[in-house]
Amino acid sequence: MNSHHPQALSGFALVNAIFLLLLMAALAALVANLATSQHASSAMDVQGSRAYQAARAGIEWGAYKILNPPAACFATTSFVPPAPTLSSFTVTVTCNTTVTSGVTVYSIQSTACNEPSAGSCPGVPGTAHYTERQIEVSL
Repeated sequence: MNSHHPQALSGFALVNAIFLLLLMAALAALVANLATSQHASSAMDVQGSRAYQAARAGIEWGAYKILNPPAACFATTSFVPPAPTLSSFTVTVTCNTTVTSGVTVYSIQSTACNEPSAGSCPGVPGTAHYTERQIEVSL
């Protein structure tokens, strides 16, 4: 019986090897999936920061228009920032005026998005890559 015992165990090593290969393949797929998700999340964070900076540029443009005489609200304006890192965004800036006790308050709203609708923001989110940021200030 001892002579047959090594033959009985010879298939066990093959089953073990296949199991370990499957386990390693599953772990590799999990790591690849996590890395891809992390990269996509990081890219969306960068797009969000760029959208914020584009919206901030719109606020600065609007404040410049109001603070330089003659102070008056401007018509809703859309533009593409000239900086290469922000040129994928469209910025739409609006201005509203309210007068309280003889004091004029200008409210500037700037919306930046990477997929504008009819040339202005906010756009209609059409893809998973749609990014939009909105800032509002009062002067």
